[in-house]
Amino acid sequence: MRVAPERPSIDPAGIKVTGLWKIFGPRAERVLAGEDRNLDPEELRRRTGCTAAVRDVSFEVRPGEMFVVMGLSGSGKSTLVRCLTRLVEPTAGEISIGGEDVVRASPAQLRELRRHRVSMVFQHFGLLPHRRVIDNVAYGLEIQGKPKAARRERARQILALVGLDGHADSYPDQLSGGMQQRVGLARALAVDPEVMLFDEPFSALDPLIRRDMQAEVVRLHREVGKTMVFITHDLSEALKLGERIAIMRAGAIVQLGTPEELVGAPADDYVADFVRDVPRSEVLSLRWICRDPEPGESLEGPELPAHTVIKDAVPVAAASAQPIRVVDGEKLVGVVDRVDILGSLAPAPAVPEKAPA
Repeated sequence: MRVAPERPSIDPAGIKVTGLWKIFGPRAERVLAGEDRNLDPEELRRRTGCTAAVRDVSFEVRPGEMFVVMGLSGSGKSTLVRCLTRLVEPTAGEISIGGEDVVRASPAQLRELRRHRVSMVFQHFGLLPHRRVIDNVAYGLEIQGKPKAARRERARQILALVGLDGHADSYPDQLSGGMQQRVGLARALAVDPEVMLFDEPFSALDPLIRRDMQAEVVRLHREVGKTMVFITHDLSEALKLGERIAIMRAGAIVQLGTPEELVGAPADDYVADFVRDVPRSEVLSLRWICRDPEPGESLEGPELPAHTVIKDAVPVAAASAQPIRVVDGEKLVGVVDRVDILGSLAPAPAVPEKAPA
């Protein structure tokens, strides 16, 4: 589970999306204006020939946050992220990045947004095969009109940041898939964007390389503090990266919350199926399972912060016959004992629990 990092001193932009729709097909605006908008996807296609890829989606991404959107193939997550910079034109709704109205932006304003403020990393690397790595990384700066010496110096700095120091003069086909994706990541970082959008960037990578790249993104997020929106269909990837996660189904967000909230209190059976096999003790914290002390129960036992993950409390509980005092700063939140911890290791209940206050 991701823990929100301490933010660097920079002030990255936030994102706000309100009532966003994207309908593909004939007379999309007419569909949106009528009762057909409420049809399920299959019936909507049968009646109108339209597909509602994004359906009335609203959310906010806090400045500097790592926000993950996940869902199965066809859930609308990739269309959603492309709508944020109007690579796909929304049918309706509002989008703002750093307070700037994206939906009403002129072509010139959109070019400025995409060149300077927002970078995107795709699943397919899209590297220029005839250019060396350093020139691929510097490509965005070239588009901005930066002098060659300045953009190459910046590119070298970013290559060192992503662990590719020494590969500046290689060509893309001389690199492994993971290294090529690092070049794509470096290219996105080189223009110093406020926001970075990732559309399933590691899906084509081998599992071990994918894990390394996930760790790299976590490290870079801590170091550079950018606002990041990460699209994935992989739950373990979402839980590893996301400070908050939005789960999509049929174009709509069915639940948005922290990894702990999704695993501990799934909103419906669809989300429950997603998280059913997640080891709860590796995601839920003591805050989730603590209880009020019983009358006469000892409060002389060991003390742990409320954000302690359950599995990390197991050795402490095993070493003490006294209940663990769960605290938030100086405040006693509750207690947990061995029975409470063992109970939390059981499979998730069929009926969703209520999230703790």
